[in-house]
Amino acid sequence: MTTGLRNIKAIIYKELYSYFVSPVAYVFMVIFLILTGFFTFMLGGFFPRNEASLASFFLWHPWLFMFLVPSVGMRMWSEEQRSGTLELLFTLPITPWQTIWGKYFSGCIFLTICLGMTFPMVLTVNYLGDPDQGVIICGYIGSLLVAFTFLAISCLTSSLTRNQVISFILSLVTCLILILAGWPPITDMFTQWAPVWLVELVAAFSIIPHFEGIQRGVLDSRDIIYYVSLIIFALFATNVVLHSRRVR
Repeated sequence: MTTGLRNIKAIIYKELYSYFVSPVAYVFMVIFLILTGFFTFMLGGFFPRNEASLASFFLWHPWLFMFLVPSVGMRMWSEEQRSGTLELLFTLPITPWQTIWGKYFSGCIFLTICLGMTFPMVLTVNYLGDPDQGVIICGYIGSLLVAFTFLAISCLTSSLTRNQVISFILSLVTCLILILAGWPPITDMFTQWAPVWLVELVAAFSIIPHFEGIQRGVLDSRDIIYYVSLIIFALFATNVVLHSRRVR
């Protein structure tokens, strides 16, 4: 194992330990599971649909992640800046990219664990009927991609400020913009004064069409490229911000 991979692995262990050593991680898990069940059964109409499907389960995930994922990522760099350990981190024999990937991967692992705890939903729908397993798998893949994208955005906003509340708000607003970009009322508003190409450009930034495509069981390479591009851009921008702080 190279030095870089060892450094990333060490950061992942450190960050995961910091997640589970405090009650914040467990509170997040409980809130996520409660809200997931509420939206699925109360608002999503799981039983009235009368079909062996998890469509009502995955439908609300972008909105849940919009609020919950920023609460996970807001402390990534804000806490380092507030406590003054960011300067210490820069003096260690570790590159900013290694630190960024370590922190990001630890957040991805934590979110994957949280989403994996919803597996009883899969057991329930299989008990009640004969669902398409491929669609369910694609639904989980789409949900993880949305969560990982929002986490990368939270990583960027966290590097911009030492205040966790400001980081949370910036991340929340950015995620909301990505959700609403392709919403018909928004596109209709642009249609009244903007050219068609601009409307299509704004709609192309929305995560919902890409999420819905995967949720239907279609793993289109364009959807995967969309999410990966957003993640890489957000992490690259994080590196630029940290590099500028390191130079100063």
